[in-house]
Amino acid sequence: LAGAGIYYGTAAAEAARFTGREVCLLGGGNSAAQAAMLLARHAKTLRMIMFEDELGATMSKFLVARIRATPNIELMTATTVAEVEGTERLEAIVVENVKTKERRRIATEGLFVSIGATPHTRWLSGTLRMDDAGFLFTGRQLTRSGLDEWDLDRWPLLLETSVPGVFAAGDVRSGSVKRIGSAVGEGAMAVQFVHEYLREQ
Repeated sequence: LAGAGIYYGTAAAEAARFTGREVCLLGGGNSAAQAAMLLARHAKTLRMIMFEDELGATMSKFLVARIRATPNIELMTATTVAEVEGTERLEAIVVENVKTKERRRIATEGLFVSIGATPHTRWLSGTLRMDDAGFLFTGRQLTRSGLDEWDLDRWPLLLETSVPGVFAAGDVRSGSVKRIGSAVGEGAMAVQFVHEYLREQ
C-alpha cells in the first residue's frame, strides 16, 4: 500500500490531499514533529503514534511546545503500528500499546511514516569515511586528515567520497536532504562526476 495511503516522509502535495480527513503519523523524533505540523494544517485530526513513553524523549523542546499547542493533534505514546488493512488503498491500521499489548483499530486513509533511516553502509566501514550513524562523508565534508588514501592533487568533488572515483548520492550521504527529488538529482550529478573522474584518468 506504499503510495496508496502509506507514505514514507511527508510532502506538501500528499498532505494537502488529506484536507479535512483523519490521518495518522508514525514517529516521535524531530522529523516526525515537523511532518506533524505540516499534516495538522490540512487534516481534521492527526494521530501521532510514537514508540516513546513521552513526547519530548527524542524531540526538541520547541517542537514539543508547538505540537502540544496544536488542537487537532492526538498523541498516542508507547504505541506502534501492528497491522495495516486495505486492498487497493489503505483503509485502516491496527495500533498496539507496547506495554499492555492492547490493540485498537483506527479507520484512516493516510499513514505517514517518519521513523528515520538507517544507512546500510557498515560493509564499507574502514574503506569510506562516514559519520557515527553510518552516513557517508562527501566533498567538502572531508578534511585532509580523513583522506589517507587520497593521492590526487585536487580536493574531492561535490559527491565524491574519501576514496577517489567513488561517489555517493541520495539518503546515504551525510547531510542529505532526504527527499526523492534530491536523491534523483544527486544521482544525475554523480554520473557527471564519474565522467569527469574518468577523463582525469
